[in-house]
Amino acid sequence: MGDLLRAAADRAVPLIAGTGEESLDAPTPCAEYDVRALLNHLFAVVVNFQALAAKEAADFSTTPDRLAEPGWREGFAVETGRLVEAWAAPGAEEGTSGAMGLPARTVGAMVLLDLTVHAWDLARATGRAFEPAPEVVAGLVDEVERMAPMARRMNVFGEAVEPPAGAGAFERLLATTGRDPGERPRG
Repeated sequence: MGDLLRAAADRAVPLIAGTGEESLDAPTPCAEYDVRALLNHLFAVVVNFQALAAKEAADFSTTPDRLAEPGWREGFAVETGRLVEAWAAPGAEEGTSGAMGLPARTVGAMVLLDLTVHAWDLARATGRAFEPAPEVVAGLVDEVERMAPMARRMNVFGEAVEPPAGAGAFERLLATTGRDPGERPRG
């Protein structure tokens, strides 16, 4: 999981670092988030899933406005590096993780999915391209299919969308989460 998260972070962190202030109020493919809220959500995920990797409690009850802090882009890169280290630690993928009571490997796949799919959301919202690492997509396909029914019940995924003919693995993954893989970047 540490290697997959490193590959995902290598694609997501530069995209986040290149997000301009003028884009923070732009809508995203996630109806409940504009760019600012999406980035704050992703920041909270990256921090809380470090604790879950260490089998510690995580607090998802609030989402602090990390973008109000100076140097938030660099802070995101630092926290994402800590996330990668946490999931690369021996034992991180073993047993169950935190209060979620889920297999640690499933919890690791959840943060990998967030880092990957929300990077796509951000790219679409800000008019930029995003191509995830192929090994990340390969590592997520089965997990996303397996967790999709529960994720829909919890309103984490939308209803599946029909992928376009000839869709690649990432487009099919996006469609499973309820995203339109054919959505064009804004801007």
